[in-house]
Amino acid sequence: MRSTQPIYVLSGGVSQFAKARTDKTFQALVKEAYDYILSDLDLEHRKAVELIDGIVTSYFSDHFTNQLMAGIMVQDYLGFTPKPGHRVEGGGATGGICFQEAWKAVASGYMDLCLAVGFETMSRVNTWKGNEFIALASDTQFDFPVGGFYSGYYAMMVARHMKEFGSTVDQLSMVAVKNRKNAIYNSFAQNPGDYDLEDIQNSDTVAWPLNLLDICTMSDGAAGVLLASEEGLNKIEKATGHKIPKVKVTGIGRGTDMMRMADRPHGDVILMPHETQQDYEGSQFVDGKLKYPGIHS
Repeated sequence: MRSTQPIYVLSGGVSQFAKARTDKTFQALVKEAYDYILSDLDLEHRKAVELIDGIVTSYFSDHFTNQLMAGIMVQDYLGFTPKPGHRVEGGGATGGICFQEAWKAVASGYMDLCLAVGFETMSRVNTWKGNEFIALASDTQFDFPVGGFYSGYYAMMVARHMKEFGSTVDQLSMVAVKNRKNAIYNSFAQNPGDYDLEDIQNSDTVAWPLNLLDICTMSDGAAGVLLASEEGLNKIEKATGHKIPKVKVTGIGRGTDMMRMADRPHGDVILMPHETQQDYEGSQFVDGKLKYPGIHS
């Protein structure tokens, strides 16, 4: 999918990520990411509130915050009421959908500048309770009652991929090696580490073939991006008095799959080819031009 007008990312920001950020509320964590964006743009808060047309907020679960309508609480905290705003959620793809919603607001002409922010505060409950909350994003009429949890779901999918396509534990472990080594150079990352293949495979097994160092961690943190039309870009450049480095969004895509694990077809993940096809058609890229396409589900 693509827009008839150019859409730009002007800046992005993150908070410090950690197992627990009990020093701050979820609103204050989002403000860390928001302040990062303003600092990067050299834009004053008062001017940002004047120019930004609205906000899209995302977070996975109301359970972790013990709060409904947390999105509008973030918007209120940042000072963007009574401007338009809404919250989006889509499981593991929540952050990506938030970006797409902001993109749509700008692409449609509804806004010239849209702020997209997301957060999670998973430390407010014990790890076992957090896993239970996440498992509620599975089919609670079929999978969840028989002991389903997401580490187990992903382990089943990986095992099936190994059976059908011949992928190996070594290949899986190298993903963790790469990710954690990349995190060494990111001062905001939660768990960087100079691990090798043996380290990953000797860590405690969580759900075979996934070990402790393979799986993602429970986290507290926030992130955000500012999207703009050509007119929105001009407004920010006029306000700051300098040219803004920007990234053009040439295409977006989204797909879906069956909720119940047993209903998903073997040998294929139907949402990914559909999503990727939308990306390619929207951006008009030719196969082979992208070395590392990014897909999240």
